Amino acid sequence: MIKGRDIIVMGIQAWDIEIGSNCKNIATEFAKQNRVLYVNPPMDRISRYRERDIEKIKKRVRIKKGLQDDLVQLGDTMWNLYPKTQTESINFIKNKIVFDVLNKVNARRFCNDVIGAIEKLGFKDYIVFNDSSMFLGQHIKAFLKPAFYVYYMRDYLTKNPYWKKNGVRLEPKLIQEADCVVNNSTLYTAYGKKFTEHSYMVGQGCDTSLFNDELRDIKVPKDLKTIKGPIIGYVGFLSSRRLSIAILEYVAKARPDWSIVLVGPEDDVFHSAELHEIDNVYFLGSRDASELPNYIKGFDVAINPQLINDATIGNYPRKIDEYLAMGKPTVASATTAMDYFKAHTYLGKTPEDYVSLIETALAENTPELEAERKRFGLSHSWENNVKEIYNCILKVQKHSA
Repeated sequence: MIKGRDIIVMGIQAWDIEIGSNCKNIATEFAKQNRVLYVNPPMDRISRYRERDIEKIKKRVRIKKGLQDDLVQLGDTMWNLYPKTQTESINFIKNKIVFDVLNKVNARRFCNDVIGAIEKLGFKDYIVFNDSSMFLGQHIKAFLKPAFYVYYMRDYLTKNPYWKKNGVRLEPKLIQEADCVVNNSTLYTAYGKKFTEHSYMVGQGCDTSLFNDELRDIKVPKDLKTIKGPIIGYVGFLSSRRLSIAILEYVAKARPDWSIVLVGPEDDVFHSAELHEIDNVYFLGSRDASELPNYIKGFDVAINPQLINDATIGNYPRKIDEYLAMGKPTVASATTAMDYFKAHTYLGKTPEDYVSLIETALAENTPELEAERKRFGLSHSWENNVKEIYNCILKVQKHSA
């Protein structure tokens, strides 16, 4: 356990992001025993222009002009910094030397804002926790001089076109520079090990209390009660980049006696898919995060039909913990990251696999299996996740002493 320290959390997601964020959850857990400064990524020139009519950008422009406070207190031991700096958008630059020079200028300006907040708050001997900011993060040790520098990998960003361009070259340098690297996937852990001995798997957290039906009365929603069982369900963003429409269509057509229920917003490809024309497929639309346990409660089998590609192969799907925390039989795509769950899930690759595995999951479910799934899923709390991060920091400090 680490207590009474000052911790600076930074990354690629701002505090006011609309979607869930590992980084925010981890920072909140840090703040239970430590003082925490959560630093938003700075506004860049292109975003300021392209998103100038969006309130988030308008707010950052007001802060830049000094019309609004840049440092906001979120709780007794937590603050959020909106950097006044506007960084230059440089990822289009092809020359590596020029990119690196300008990236260092961006990092210096950004770090100057952070130093200003550090001085205001009186932070000393601080730990920096960097969530995936591989460009600005290059110069954190030099400019901020933290007592300890942690780099956190939770997505295969170098497979994303934006990050790939310079990240393939720069992320390994950052990994070597960091005091330790923590990962939520065995794939990322192995990748980190290529560049440092201190690359550790720490798993993932979720709000287990939200999915624990022993702590709260979780009722099946009325709209789900009207759908004929067995219900094969999915909750989350319906993204054609990550989910297999082909698997969903095959399962629905192969077993018209099953109801395929999809809860979440759709991208344009999903919206125009043939799935909408299949009688036993139900699109229930977006629901508030607090309602998702109610829908999972009504599933007979929960699924995560991910495409298996560079974007998903190492990605830790938080929804698997949520499904298991509610004891649901779970069928998912056999990615590298899913090896972590293989004792508690049914893993397949093809549409035919999904039909067969769902049949098996329905046939062999028992109260004993449900209890075992719940035990495993509920163990993945943010509290336990952060304890693992603390253990890694302490292990490296002891090793270096």
